[in-house]
Parts: sequence; C-alpha cells; structure tokens
Amino acid sequence: MHPGLARIRRDLRTACGDAGVPAGDRARLVLAATVLAEPAVEAGQEILVETTTAERRLAVTLRLAAPVGQARRNSLPLLPDAGDDATLTWHLATGPAPHPAPADDDAATREEMLALIARADALTQEQRELKHELAETNSGVLAMYVELEERDEQLRRAHAIIFRELEDALRPPPPAVPGLELAVQYSPTDPDSPTGGDLYDWFVLPDGHLHVTLVDAVGHGVTSTRHALTVTHAIRTLALEGHPFADLVARAADTLAAIEPGLMATVLLARIDPVTGNMALANGSHPPPMLVTTTGDTRLLHSPVIGRGVGFPDPGTPLLVHHTLGPGDTVVLYTDGLVESRRDLDEGQARLLAHAAAHARHPIAALPAELVTRMHDVVLHADDTVVLALRRASAKTDGTDPS
Repeated sequence: MHPGLARIRRDLRTACGDAGVPAGDRARLVLAATVLAEPAVEAGQEILVETTTAERRLAVTLRLAAPVGQARRNSLPLLPDAGDDATLTWHLATGPAPHPAPADDDAATREEMLALIARADALTQEQRELKHELAETNSGVLAMYVELEERDEQLRRAHAIIFRELEDALRPPPPAVPGLELAVQYSPTDPDSPTGGDLYDWFVLPDGHLHVTLVDAVGHGVTSTRHALTVTHAIRTLALEGHPFADLVARAADTLAAIEPGLMATVLLARIDPVTGNMALANGSHPPPMLVTTTGDTRLLHSPVIGRGVGFPDPGTPLLVHHTLGPGDTVVLYTDGLVESRRDLDEGQARLLAHAAAHARHPIAALPAELVTRMHDVVLHADDTVVLALRRASAKTDGTDPS
C-alpha cells in the first residue's frame, strides 16, 4: 500500500477511535476515503484530511486536488454530507467512550470487514423479522405484491363508484316537467373529484312552475361545495315558503350572513311557466344566460341593472329579466368555466353564441355536452363548468295541434 494512502487510513482510524465511532461506521468512512484517495495518491496529488469533534459529532473533511463528480459521490459506501466538488465532508455520531482501531492496517481492515458483515447480517435479520411480522399481520401481504396492479384497478373502480354516487347526490337529475325538456352537463376541473363550487338545483313548485338555481361559490374543493350547497338549500327553502322570486337572492344573503360570514357565490335563478313559456330571470353577479331560438338566432339575456350575489356588497336582484320562450326555444344557463377557458370572457361569450347557433336544432339531451366540448377545445384556464339547457317543447313534441 502506498505510504500516503496508509497515512490517510491511519489518521481516519485514529480520529474515529478517539471519538468512539462504531467500527461499522468507521469501516464505511475508511472505505469511502480509500476509493477517493487511491487514484490521487498514485498520481502524486496532495490530499489533506481534517477532523474535528463537536456536539457529539465527528466531522471529517477530505480535500482533493481534483473535483469529484456527482455520480462518483453517489456510489460511495458512505455519502458525504457537505462540501464542494473537491472538498468532501462526513459527519459521524460519536460514542460514549473511545473505540481505538488495531494499529496494524490488515488487522484494522479485518475488524472493519467483520463489522460490515455483522451490520449486513443484522439488517438481513431485521428484514426477515419485518417480513414475518407483516405476514402475521396480513397473511396476504405476499399476494398483494403480485396482485398490486389488479388491486389498484379495483381501487380506482371503487373510487369512481363513490364519486358517481356523490355527484348524483350533489347534482340532481332533471325533474319531469310536461312542456319542457331539460338537460345538464357537469365538467369538473379534476376528473377524479366530483367536488367543487359549481352546483345547481331544479324543482317544480306547487303551482307547476319550474324553479332553477345555479350557483358558483368562490373557492375550491370541499369548502366551496359546502358553500354552494348552503346557498342552493337556502334558496329552495325560501322558494317553497312562497317568498317573492325577486327577493330570493337578497333574502338568502341576509339569512346566510350570520351563518357563513365568509361565503361568496354568484347566483342565477330562473322561473318558467311550462304552459305559457313565460320566464323570469334573477341574476346575482352571474354570467348572463343565453337564448337560442328555433331559427338559430342567439343572444345573451342581460339585465339592465346588474344584481349582486350572496356575500357581495348590497346583494340582490333589483331588476328581473322577462322573456317568453316560443315552442322549440332554448335557454342555456352556465357557469363561467364554460366561457373563460381562454381567459377572455367577451371572446368566450361570442364563441358560445356562434356554437349555439350552429347547434340550435341539436337534441336537447346532447346539447350541453356538445357546447362544453366545443368551448373547451383550447383550455388556458381550467375551471368547473355546469351547463343547463331548458327547451320549451314544440307543438309536435308536446302533442298539441300545430294548426
């Protein structure tokens, strides 16, 4: 062995022995230093070894003449903790008493090899015991490794079922309303999660009119879902109690102010008489609905006075929008995720009008999904999206005499 390499190994062993470093840790350090120093020593390059002990830690620094690449550093039996490319530092825990190594290099090497073998045997035994404990805890643990992919698929299917059930609970199917055709499409930001702040509610009032509530709660995740549910339930309760349609948003906001002070949500309400087609809209900070006639004419049903949603300053709908749907006419209610996928609201609404005109005679059941597909051809801003389509049945559909 080269005298310089023997000196480095001796210095390291002496420092480890004085600090009480266990033989196994010393062995890994000496082997790592040998791997790094041997080529440099053979090339006649100077190598410095520095050791310091503080706070029950031994710091060993090896200064080489040439940098050590990351791949070579990663292959060492004891990884350095810090240092630049040519300076490597290890920190080892010290023991309660000195643990000197044999003075003879061969004897010290044998001791270190035995320590490494004992360490490997101990790890092997611990692994056996761990496997035995796992086998006792779960007799199918070995089979689980073989069937992992199948179990993952089963888990994905189970999650999908749970999500569908949760989605069905959160988003009611269209009610049966003679004279009206209804359809809905919900597209979440995350396909694996049914939760979000875009919710809707629709039901038939005692007088036969259809009531529709569309809510977009500010925020994300379960909290926004809870807020949206709170708003839809409050409005349903107020509507069934007979409060005036024009007052529902303001009353819901007043009711919820003390219960959910941090809640903010845009709200769009629709009330339709299926016999006459008369429709009233109450908009609280929500994107305006879209009218699609049988001839393909489209327009947004803006309110002359902008209302404010729940949690906004001065909530309420001071002025309603009234329109009478003709046979075959469709009104589309949607959340902003439909028209803001390209981060431009005006551009999105213009595209929506164009797509709706081209699909004016599309079957109502497929219309919401078709609009979402067309509008989300480019998505720069992903957001939950709800699209509700309500069409007054034509004379041919509802069974009346067209003459």
